[in-house]
Amino acid sequence: MTISSKYSSSMFKISLVTLSVAAASSAYSAGFSLGDQSATASGSALSTAAASDEDISFSFWNPALFLNAKKNTFYVSGAYIMPKMDVTNIEAKDATRAPAPIDISGSSTNTNSVDNVIAPSFYYAMPLSDNTVAGISLNAPFGLSGDYGDDWKGRFHATETGLKDIALSFALAHRVNNWFSAGASVQVHKADVTLKSQVGNTSAGAASEGSGDIEADDVGYGYSLGVLFKPVKGTRIGIGYRSKVDFDFKGNVKYKNVAGINAGLATLPAAERYQLDNADVSDSLTFPDVLTISLAQALTPKLTLGLSAIRTGWSSMKDGLNIDFDSSQPNSKLTFGFEDQWMYSAGLTYDYSQQLTLRTGIAMDNSPVTDKYRSARTPDGDRKWYSMGATYNINDMSSATFAYTHVAIDSVSVNRDGTGEDAARGSYSADYSSSADVISLAYNMSF
Repeated sequence: MTISSKYSSSMFKISLVTLSVAAASSAYSAGFSLGDQSATASGSALSTAAASDEDISFSFWNPALFLNAKKNTFYVSGAYIMPKMDVTNIEAKDATRAPAPIDISGSSTNTNSVDNVIAPSFYYAMPLSDNTVAGISLNAPFGLSGDYGDDWKGRFHATETGLKDIALSFALAHRVNNWFSAGASVQVHKADVTLKSQVGNTSAGAASEGSGDIEADDVGYGYSLGVLFKPVKGTRIGIGYRSKVDFDFKGNVKYKNVAGINAGLATLPAAERYQLDNADVSDSLTFPDVLTISLAQALTPKLTLGLSAIRTGWSSMKDGLNIDFDSSQPNSKLTFGFEDQWMYSAGLTYDYSQQLTLRTGIAMDNSPVTDKYRSARTPDGDRKWYSMGATYNINDMSSATFAYTHVAIDSVSVNRDGTGEDAARGSYSADYSSSADVISLAYNMSF
């Protein structure tokens, strides 16, 4: 196999980078955040996220709400996320410039790239006094999982992407007086990333196409702060802040079937020569901070209105990824161009009886992705939530909660012209139509 230096010097940069929102869990919330940290909160579309007095699961958004525990309390919640994503009108051309780009083989549709997943959450609260509560929680604040497969037309842009972020938090909440409370937590985050794609090109047959697999992980640290105001009876105003989390990911890249590619690379001039070798990799990412402002207003003794505004600082990731290979291989880059965005929600909670509480809510969740930088790995669109739920008090010590949310996601298009950062990936365009249904269950027990 022979490869021209003009063509090869750009074509073999690896397209293995970014945290894809084309994934199961990310179909729920914009970007790759996981919105369902509490079945109780999800029932009203997070409308009282930082202000509710219902249970300790709201401490995810505001650590002061661990004060909702009057006794030792355990709360476990799980969300079963059932996404759907149809990719149609797929067109992709090879990165080759000699003599001209050619169409990449594969189906013009892809409907199997997202899988059903479960997102669990755990909370435990222990009152230290009438006015002070210590709490521990375990959550997955960010996560995604998706696999386009190795044979689709866009395989040089992405095949498989996975992210798991697990956060263990230790919190303390204190009631200062009847109208003001505060809380804080420290968090340890363990994040794992898997990124796969095909490498090379299709112009010279099987010998010019291989695969690459990056796996990396790191531990990061964060904190959260929260306050709760009760200015008048029936009114609760909560403000919670979760900090940014810095990660310095380290791992390795492994290649398969790249002997033919490397043979061509070996013919390049010395200044341009490199090989696709298994090597260590590294990159730095800053996961975004989250500010939540909520109002819980009693309209009647049984009916409560909830309003929330949640700002996620996605601009901390606007530069995207710049993966450094501990070898002669050039860095691989993909710009996210994320913008800070708000989610707005409104909901109602109705105490039907002493045993049964009903909830409903709607939300608008704006995507951080812009048209300019939308890619096969970030085909995100704005979302609308339609939620309902209920809690049944089994006895004085325990309760069970159910929530259902339908997430409607705006259809979007991806148009990549194969230049700049995509010089090694080729051109790609497609239309994306997505939605998700989420069933959440929780069990709360005090003792």
